[in-house]
Amino acid sequence: MMPLRFIFLFLSISFSAAAQKDYKVWLQYDRITNTTIASEYKNNIKGIVCLGNSQTSQIALKELENAIVNMLGNKPIFKSEINGENNLIIGSQSSLNPDFKNILKDDFEKINNEGFIIKSIHFKNKKQLIITGKNDIAVLYGVFNFLRLMQTTTSIQNLNIADSPKINFRLLNHWDNLDRTVERGYAGFSLWNWQKLPEFIDQRYIDYARANASIGINGTVLTNVNANALILTPQYLEKVEALAGVFRPYGIKVYLTARFSAPIEIGNLKTADPKDPEVINWWKNKAAEIYKRIPDFGGFLVKANSEGQPGPQNYGRDHVDGANMLADAVAHFGGIIMWRAFVYSEHDANDRAKQAYAEFQPYDGKFKENVIVQVKNGPIDFQPREPFHPLFGAMQKTPLMMEFQITQEYLGFSTHLVFLPQLFQEVLESDTYQKGKGSTVAKVIDGTLYPNKLTGITGVSNIGNDLNWTGHPFAQANWYGFGRLAWNPYLDSQTIADEWLRCTFSNEENFIKPVKNMMIESREAVVNYMTPLGLHHIMDTGHHYGPGPWVSNLSRPEWNPTYYHKADKNGIGFDRSKSGTNAVSQYAPEVGKLFDNLQTCPEKDLLWFHHVSWDYKLKNGQTLWNGIALRYQEGVNQVTAMRDIWKKTEKYIDSERFREVEMLLEIQQKEAKWWRDACLLYFQQFSEKELPAGVEKPTQTLDYFKSLKFPFAPGN
Repeated sequence: MMPLRFIFLFLSISFSAAAQKDYKVWLQYDRITNTTIASEYKNNIKGIVCLGNSQTSQIALKELENAIVNMLGNKPIFKSEINGENNLIIGSQSSLNPDFKNILKDDFEKINNEGFIIKSIHFKNKKQLIITGKNDIAVLYGVFNFLRLMQTTTSIQNLNIADSPKINFRLLNHWDNLDRTVERGYAGFSLWNWQKLPEFIDQRYIDYARANASIGINGTVLTNVNANALILTPQYLEKVEALAGVFRPYGIKVYLTARFSAPIEIGNLKTADPKDPEVINWWKNKAAEIYKRIPDFGGFLVKANSEGQPGPQNYGRDHVDGANMLADAVAHFGGIIMWRAFVYSEHDANDRAKQAYAEFQPYDGKFKENVIVQVKNGPIDFQPREPFHPLFGAMQKTPLMMEFQITQEYLGFSTHLVFLPQLFQEVLESDTYQKGKGSTVAKVIDGTLYPNKLTGITGVSNIGNDLNWTGHPFAQANWYGFGRLAWNPYLDSQTIADEWLRCTFSNEENFIKPVKNMMIESREAVVNYMTPLGLHHIMDTGHHYGPGPWVSNLSRPEWNPTYYHKADKNGIGFDRSKSGTNAVSQYAPEVGKLFDNLQTCPEKDLLWFHHVSWDYKLKNGQTLWNGIALRYQEGVNQVTAMRDIWKKTEKYIDSERFREVEMLLEIQQKEAKWWRDACLLYFQQFSEKELPAGVEKPTQTLDYFKSLKFPFAPGN
């Protein structure tokens, strides 16, 4: 009898209505219409032999069966032993007979514990296809990779793939609260129905694990970094244990956020001082309690002494004291502590962009070996464009974990089509120069620049309980793309876009080429219509929805957009050069020199590092004022072009998803114009210059834009 969890699995992936395609994300398994490729797969998969009998092995086997039935139209023949030729054999290294192990000896030396091998071999003069790895989870990764080849109609003649993840910890951070609201969530409520857990296992939990496993994500932080201590109580740990049981066969560990004041709030202690013996003992007992329930619990993520969250500084201690105390509590069990470096203080408003570096860089080499410092991609806060964070490369003795934001807090929420792998790739390819040319951010986080044992990358999740998971069909590409780059941070975003489109929509080249170009252009479009030429953090306050460059009345200076653009009659931009806040000194000399010089600073970062005259001549000969205005208009034009491209795709995909994206692009164009008009009207007060030819005149007044309020914007 098939286990109940497998019945659930196939209920979720057998929807026939086109409207349900959104739910299936990139695991559509549509019929292969290329008859040559279909015949090739049929001829090479005469039978399937599964050498394992674990829960993970059975998941891999059923995934293959479902995919082959749907993509090739025939039910595969399952064999208990290898006979005949053209079998597809799946099994871990330990399940292989000595002959297979000998054939694959060199291949196994190329992979790590999560890596897989997909290879065409000859065994006893008969051709076979094998998917293997050092354990069953690795085999599952290999199966999903093989199915991606099928979905993208890739030939499988003479396959010889040996692939391993380059990063150890590949996580999603859910900013989900216990009441099911999601901070900065734009796709409905939290997936986790705490009220019904642990008895009720929602089908979505299984499908979530499956989707993550298909792209190599191996961990999930279930709760918000603005943490609630209740998650660490027995009432909730029982529920976390149930989720861990669902995720385990898919290779996914659970992690929790630890509220630093938990010993006070749920432990009845009078202090949370990390040097206090009772506090130290409380955390050790709590860790033991968790690991007794969940032996493979991953560890804790901590936001401390940031934006009002409690931390060691409340007791005159520092980040090292706090992180190392927690590290000791989980070390015995193999757990890790992810300590966020997102800190800034109202008491040092000189330059918020400098504070994380100033606070953490002096601690290099002082953290325990199971601590990894989690650093946002840029020094401010997930802006449409930021220079890379100066901590990357500057802490040689401390492993750093990249924190990207998949949810689009500052990029139009889930109503705007923005392909974020373009942003991720730009950051990963940035050269820190910390050990000379070629010292990229990717090499920092994958452990090749400095030999740190822990390597990690995490993405703030954009997943909710909307039918399509992410609120926008194309936002699924950001979840997918994050997973692919977490596995291999050197992948090209164009390759990722191509894969995703083929798996999600169609292999028709007349669809792929224009829509892929649209995706690749989309990130630059949003930068243009929101924050061109290095502008940043000029979103409206609180909800971060829409423009608010005029906001200047908040209690802390660095919460106000006017703090970041500093527009006046002399120009615009934040001076971080040596003559300004000297933030450039936090980078390696080669990079700092580049940013410091107005003539060599990349124009995409110009107003991030310099306060520039409205009459300054850009490289294209335009004045800065004209250049800003034309960039805003270009952003609007790019969204118009996106709409035009999408209108021509109707014949290639189902009508439901076509119409869904069409409506969202209409919203995006309307809001791009809103951004253009509101920002230009505001900045025009200072430049006192006319809009250049080619820029559409605003149809509303600045007062109108200032009057707009959004008290119920999602994710606030």
